[in-house]
Amino acid sequence: MRTLIIHPSDRTTDMLRTIYERIPGKTVITGGVSRAEIKELIVSHDRIMMMGHGCEMGLLAAKQFHTKFSCIVDWEMAPLLREKDNSVFIWCNADVFVKEFDLTGFYTGMFISEMREAYCRVWGINQSFIDRSNQAFCSAAARHIKNSTPREVCVKIKNAYGIKVKGNPVVAYNHRRLYYNIGSQKSITKISA
Repeated sequence: MRTLIIHPSDRTTDMLRTIYERIPGKTVITGGVSRAEIKELIVSHDRIMMMGHGCEMGLLAAKQFHTKFSCIVDWEMAPLLREKDNSVFIWCNADVFVKEFDLTGFYTGMFISEMREAYCRVWGINQSFIDRSNQAFCSAAARHIKNSTPREVCVKIKNAYGIKVKGNPVVAYNHRRLYYNIGSQKSITKISA
């Protein structure tokens, strides 16, 4: 299986590398290419994993790509992504993007990975809560991201990451925002673990 990783270079998301570092047959794109090249890469790969900072409109380019747009993955890529059956969307509010275009895969909602994202969401924390959450999530995702279906990926990551919920409000917040969609019928599913 040929896996494309789109992970815009950004020191604040470096911890996400752990998720894909052991995946065989991968192509990692961190910047320096155009939107047209990204489209070609999406078409030529079996599985697409996208991660970094994002918003409802897509995965932010983080000024790393040859584009005038703020997102490197957005509505323009959605028809190509709809052809894939096990994508990974790890960025804040990827849930809105996945639902809007009925894409298939594992994805996150709003996800706290740094202090500024915790503002007005989780109280009484410091950086160590976030660091422990990031490490636990990336470790769980690295172990289970290779599972064959979006449901398996989601269930196994939620179970492994969920072990850290007790005593960490960041993990508790993020844990409730891990999802999968099997596509075509708006089968958005939230897993309780």
